[in-house]
Amino acid sequence: MPMPVIPDFVVTPLDALAAHIAGDALPPVDSWHPERSGTIDIRITADGRWFHEGGEITRPAMIRAFSRLLRREADGSHVLVTPAEKLAIIVDDAPLIAVEARVEGVGTAQAILFRLKTDAMVMLGPEHPLALRDGPAGTLPYLRVSGSADRPIEARLSRSTYYSLAEIADDQGRVASKGQLYPLGAPE
Repeated sequence: MPMPVIPDFVVTPLDALAAHIAGDALPPVDSWHPERSGTIDIRITADGRWFHEGGEITRPAMIRAFSRLLRREADGSHVLVTPAEKLAIIVDDAPLIAVEARVEGVGTAQAILFRLKTDAMVMLGPEHPLALRDGPAGTLPYLRVSGSADRPIEARLSRSTYYSLAEIADDQGRVASKGQLYPLGAPE
């Protein structure tokens, strides 16, 4: 099956990117409960690199495919799940990294769109909020990409993405998207 064409994040109009996001739905991993389970020697490091049996996975298409099968379990662990099996993996921090932000509009009409290292795109809003939480590098903003509030699959903002948003934050360190305010926290 050919890979879908991913629109250019910088030049594609926001409404076209929103349509792409709507058509790029993730598989229903939360509804899959296969009988077969185990572990696989896959580790996602805090900087968003994927390793299998100690060797880095460098094929972007493979990382994108695996990232679409991520699920967070009730105990906080991460698994790759298909209808046939569920395999536990190791995740050092957030499994995904937001590497770019695009801001459109102003005030309450402002929208912030993120591009992840996997080339997936996520619009900051009620379904995909930004929240501060403690991680290996301190208290940082994390974006909920999928999953529920109690079992989120998150993307940590890269340093450059964080600083691009800090430039537009209000005096309380918040950014607006889709009529809501989200905390960024204080820079290091």
